[in-house]
Amino acid sequence: MFCKRLLSISLFCLLVAVVLQAKDPPAQVIVWPETGKPVVRFSLGKFKTLGGSGNQRIYSIDTTVENLLGKKIPTAEFTLYLFDKNKVRIGEGFVLLTNVDAGQTVKFDTTATTSGTPVAITLAPKYLPEELQSFLPPKFISITVNSVPQGAELKLDGKEAGSTPKIVKVNPGKHVLEFTRQGFNPGKYNFDVGTDAVSGGNISYELGMSSRDTVELRDGSVINGDLDSVTATEVIVLVGGNAQHLNRNQVKRILLVERDTPLQ
Repeated sequence: MFCKRLLSISLFCLLVAVVLQAKDPPAQVIVWPETGKPVVRFSLGKFKTLGGSGNQRIYSIDTTVENLLGKKIPTAEFTLYLFDKNKVRIGEGFVLLTNVDAGQTVKFDTTATTSGTPVAITLAPKYLPEELQSFLPPKFISITVNSVPQGAELKLDGKEAGSTPKIVKVNPGKHVLEFTRQGFNPGKYNFDVGTDAVSGGNISYELGMSSRDTVELRDGSVINGDLDSVTATEVIVLVGGNAQHLNRNQVKRILLVERDTPLQ
């Protein structure tokens, strides 16, 4: 009887230990950057609960960082993002590196605050010295491009990008937008994206009127040329020196441009 009771207690203790261990986030090794030449390796070990209230938790994480760069890292700061089992971000912590020599391994505790039980961790640089900036992955920001009038065909750095309004993604540096629309003069817009730029900006470009008359047909097509004559039944437009005869009922609208009066 005593042996059975002892066995039951042992199994119960083992079960409690397994459950408690399952609640702890697993140890993780994260190399930054994820691609290309590695710079630092983070080993995140045991989570120790420091306190909390309700669903809030404060953890101390055993952290080991190894400098893989091959030269000294003067100062760098990284943000740890913690996620729950549903991949929802529930907390964060910060890692500060100072004067870590090439090949050196440093150990310390990292404090993180969460609103639940973390099961996964990712890492992103918050501050990097100039010598580490080149290791950052390409940064892209979103910009809304519009035109007046809308519906202009758009090119970004010489590549087709759709028609306005359009959301485009660009990286820091100089860029060129090209706008074309029937009935209007084509236009270019040069702009520069700074390294500290954020998504959400917008560019609006007003297209100039064409130097040619514009005849809009009822089927939605547009003809640019020189209006020659309009009668009750026919509209004649000169396009490239050739006369196009249109049935008056085909024409929805005619837009005439102002021209200088020829000298007598």
